[in-house]
Amino acid sequence: MMSQKSLSQKQIAAVLNLAGPERYDHFIKRVVDARCAWGLWNEGWAMGVDATGRATFPLWPASDHASLCAVGMWIEFEPTEITLSDLIDELLPKLLSDGVQPSVFRTPEGDAILPAIPQLLADLENEMSRYE
Repeated sequence: MMSQKSLSQKQIAAVLNLAGPERYDHFIKRVVDARCAWGLWNEGWAMGVDATGRATFPLWPASDHASLCAVGMWIEFEPTEITLSDLIDELLPKLLSDGVQPSVFRTPEGDAILPAIPQLLADLENEMSRYE
């Protein structure tokens, strides 16, 4: 696992207060820069549902953001790293085949961005191309 420096409370609050599209852009940049995303794990990944009842897989750009959502039904869950290569090569294709919606950068209030998987993959790959 990569070590990650903790974010300050001010940094966490500033990003949480961004509008959905800006939180999504922050997620893409941060995940590519850190080479990992974060989920919540406890003998299985934390899952949610969207407004239509479709299964969702929550993803965050930093363990600190995931920790803020480890409450309620996810109180026993721990932030767990998902490498960028696993996200792109394994997780997102599996979610697509299983009909599960990625839930990007959910806030403690339950706000999340729900991108189409092909769009999420394209945005990650586009950001990665800036690093090459």
